[in-house]
Amino acid sequence: MTLKFKSTIAAFVLAAGMFVSCTQDEEKVDEVVTPETADSPGAPDDLGSLDGVSDLSADTVYFGFDDYTLSSTAQATLDALAAKLKANPAAVVQIEGHCDERGSIEYNLALGERRAQSVRSHLMQLGLDSARLTTISYGEEKPAVDGHDEASWDRNRRAEFVLSAQ
Repeated sequence: MTLKFKSTIAAFVLAAGMFVSCTQDEEKVDEVVTPETADSPGAPDDLGSLDGVSDLSADTVYFGFDDYTLSSTAQATLDALAAKLKANPAAVVQIEGHCDERGSIEYNLALGERRAQSVRSHLMQLGLDSARLTTISYGEEKPAVDGHDEASWDRNRRAEFVLSAQ
């Protein structure tokens, strides 16, 4: 895409893609960039063909306060997840680390990363290839539940999984 503008372009990244805008005296261009579709080159394979792993919401792993070690319950959840992933070698998983609202933004991003890395390490010890496991930390930015009490914080200290295909 070639843009010819006389002054600065203001770009805003939205959840759905990119929105490009300019001032009134300039040519106006709006473009929404959407994720690749199944028909486009480089798009993931049909995730419905991955037996038993299309929905990983039941595989969420929870952590204690200010902790990134895996409980026995978390290890059992990851053992079951590893079995599903081994049965589906095309499955690639992004591990998302999350925290509750307590702590600074920087601290929670680092803690979320340690949680995601802890999960990744365990899955690798179970025989999964590291290339199939990516990590990201959202810190406190994507709470699972709203609330400012221990019950809410318990549900927000977690690692979740997003599935894609190679």
